[in-house]
Amino acid sequence: MWNQNQLRQQTRRHFFGSAAASTGSLGLGSMALQSLMSQEAGAAAKSELDRNPLAPKPTHFAPKAKNVIFLFMAGGPSQLEMFEHKPKLTELNGKPIPDSFIEGKRFAFMDSSHRINLLGSRRTFKQYGESGAYVSDLLPWTSEIVDDISIVKTLQADLFNHAPAKLFMNTGSGQFGRPSIGSWVTYGIGSECEDLPGFVVLQSGPRGPRGGAVLWGNGMLPSTYQGVPLRNQGDPILNLSTPETVSADQQRRLVDVVNQLNQERLRQTGDGEIAARINAYEMAYRMQTSAPDLMDISDEDQETLDLYGIKDPNESTYARNCLLSRRLIERGVRFVQLYDTNWDHHGGPTETLENHLPSKCRDIDQPSAALVKDLKRRGLLDDTIVIWGGEFGRTPMGEVRQNTGRNHHIDAFTMWLAGGGFKAGQVYGETDDFGFEPVENAVHVHDLHATLLHQLGLDHERLTVRFQGRDFRLTDVHGRVVTDLLA
Repeated sequence: MWNQNQLRQQTRRHFFGSAAASTGSLGLGSMALQSLMSQEAGAAAKSELDRNPLAPKPTHFAPKAKNVIFLFMAGGPSQLEMFEHKPKLTELNGKPIPDSFIEGKRFAFMDSSHRINLLGSRRTFKQYGESGAYVSDLLPWTSEIVDDISIVKTLQADLFNHAPAKLFMNTGSGQFGRPSIGSWVTYGIGSECEDLPGFVVLQSGPRGPRGGAVLWGNGMLPSTYQGVPLRNQGDPILNLSTPETVSADQQRRLVDVVNQLNQERLRQTGDGEIAARINAYEMAYRMQTSAPDLMDISDEDQETLDLYGIKDPNESTYARNCLLSRRLIERGVRFVQLYDTNWDHHGGPTETLENHLPSKCRDIDQPSAALVKDLKRRGLLDDTIVIWGGEFGRTPMGEVRQNTGRNHHIDAFTMWLAGGGFKAGQVYGETDDFGFEPVENAVHVHDLHATLLHQLGLDHERLTVRFQGRDFRLTDVHGRVVTDLLA
């Protein structure tokens, strides 16, 4: 007899297969299994055995871009210290914010028991480029590329705590189990690289982002499409190197035998996860050569290292990751995501606007601008989308702790985009005098996702996967393409 725990672990194929074994070839289990096999296994074997699941796939329509680099500032960078010049906010510094702004609103660390006063920025803002974009003194290098980027000041999200908000920005949902945007992209159009994953994650900062690996997870998609984190020191992936006691011929024979066994199991069950496992073995084998070659930047000239501000080529930094992202794109990797942590500036002992925010800006300003410049000079920016931003922004009101900081804010925050058919030299959207809410051209996270997919030749309403009786998509039942952002 089956107990409940055993039943929970069984797929329909496994259950009917076991039933066939126990009742004989003419039993109910055998007939049910054969019915499932005839409907699914043939199609699965054809699609999964005959080709690499990461091979390039046709798009819904002609794409403007083919690659994405997402520079993710984990923690919520303050748009009011970097891109939002608000003289009225500075003028009314220390005054209570009008009740009409906060009525019915929720904040992560503020309620009616807190003193909710306006906090003007202490940064110096100037206008740059033909676009006249305002950029603060925290970002001198970014000010040099304003005519190459599109600055969107009216992003809106739904969730104001870090882990759910990061999930929302990366998967379109605050719930676990949904595919990340990089997984959707590689699922939709595959990758042009055969010896590296289609979706690669690089990290910098003192710790990983809140939320962890689910931020680049595959959800209900086959695991082939999940993001693969590469380490900056030692083996790019743990246990990637072949032990000294194992020869290359021995390893190749082992991989071949394991793949043969997996191929036979795939033929029997039609289980797409087995195809993903086959691909993973082959990818790991090829990466033993390709990954160390990628991570070794000794072949980059000094001019390029200076452009990114890289002092020590072997040091694990955001700057090095920006250079690696360009190298990954050159090798055909479809989606690269850089996570840089510690952007949560509430005013605590290690999260001040006066000291720690400027330090974070120094870490990322030159490398981010250098990436855009480097892609442009190499002819890669036209078909590569670069995105910069975090999961939300910061409030116009101050949050008083040991020092003054800002709370999480989801009603209006800033991101910028470059390349891939986005309109260069544009400042899109406008907020009120305090930077609290959009007064024109609001852009929701779902709209951002729909627009990114559109530039890659994918219709966000058609890019779906069937799971547990319904169709899932990155934008859920929302989202519109923001055509005003496009060239």
